[in-house]
Amino acid sequence: MKFKPKKGDTVIYPQHGACVVLNMKRMKAFGKTQDYLILKTVINEMTLSIPVDQISTVGVRPPVSSSELQDLVSVLAKADPRVPANWSRRFKNHQEKLKSGDVYQVAEVVRNLCGPRSRLGIVGRRKNHV
Repeated sequence: MKFKPKKGDTVIYPQHGACVVLNMKRMKAFGKTQDYLILKTVINEMTLSIPVDQISTVGVRPPVSSSELQDLVSVLAKADPRVPANWSRRFKNHQEKLKSGDVYQVAEVVRNLCGPRSRLGIVGRRKNHV
C-alpha cells in the first residue's frame, strides 16, 4: 500500500522529525512542474517542500501505530552483538540507519547509544562521533 498523506496529517521525515502536512501544491522547480507536499516541522516550524513522487525515496512515513510500540520496546531491550568496536565504522553504521527512516533501525541506534561509552571505552573528541 502506497502512503498518501493528506492535509493535516502528521508524518515523520527522517532528517527533520515530526511534521504536519500543510497542503499539496503544484510548483515549478529546476524547469519541471510537479506536485509538492508542503510540510511544517513540529520542532522549529520550518517549511519543507518535497516532490510527491519522492516522498518514499526520502523516507517520509506515517507515525508508528500503538501496536508497533511494543515491537520497538523489544528492539530497545535487546543487546546488539553486531555493533562495530571501531568508532568510525560505528558512526557510519549509525548514520546509515538514521538516514533510512526505518523506525526499527532508528530504535537500534538509540539502543546502541544508550551505553557505548562504558562498553566501548570512547574517549576524548571521539565522543562526538558516536
